[in-house]
Amino acid sequence: MRTRRFDLLLILPLVIFTLAFLVLPLVRLGAAAAGGERGAMAFLAILTEPRYRTSLIATLLLSLATTAATLAIATVAAQTLANRRFFGRGLLLSLLTFPLAFPGVVVGFMVILLGGRLGLVGTVTKAVAGTNVVFAYSLTGLFVGYLYFSVPRVLLTILAAAEKLDPALVEAARSLGAGPLAIQRDVVLPALFPALYTGGALCFATAMGAFGTAFTLATNVDVVPMLIYTEFTLATNAAMAAALSIALGLVTWAVLALARLRTAGV
Repeated sequence: MRTRRFDLLLILPLVIFTLAFLVLPLVRLGAAAAGGERGAMAFLAILTEPRYRTSLIATLLLSLATTAATLAIATVAAQTLANRRFFGRGLLLSLLTFPLAFPGVVVGFMVILLGGRLGLVGTVTKAVAGTNVVFAYSLTGLFVGYLYFSVPRVLLTILAAAEKLDPALVEAARSLGAGPLAIQRDVVLPALFPALYTGGALCFATAMGAFGTAFTLATNVDVVPMLIYTEFTLATNAAMAAALSIALGLVTWAVLALARLRTAGV
């Protein structure tokens, strides 16, 4: 009896958290979305109306591109840092993870300093080619910003897995005549798959919901977080903002659930 009471006492904080931060907000969002002029058709409008559909597609493609590039960069960097010990390794790792300290607005401002109208890239290209190249306020600028704060998060996840990889497996494959590409394909990457799935899912979820960087940079493109903000504040359309929020949450949840299933099956 005491054990059951103790178990219930342990579960109580989880129940409170689930109700307060998950169930009740979702119920309130659903009620707000269905309570507008369109009713439940607000969810259908996300797919049928060009503005909402284009924003959703752009956000998905941007998040997928960010995830793919982040995984490629973080995997190479993690293997380099895990397999080698050299002077300044700790400093290099600190620099690579330093962007974790920056909020999204700061990251967006840094992208503007790099690719804005008065940014470094524009200044150099104007001096060399006579053309001021500006990319900060487009999907390219968002991609650079998302990549900047995504790589450190995924790097730490993959690095932890790479450091646990048994070097004897790599040496055994090399002694059997396997080349570098074959070792990567047959030994290293399969061992890193759980970390790749986890890091990729977290990167995708972060990119889908990133607001601070989008708020700073997304002047020429509407991503879903910015669209939710404008629908709620400028258009005073709380029902559509709630429907977009639920759609964004469902897409992100589906990717996280898929990654969880794939990780469990590895």
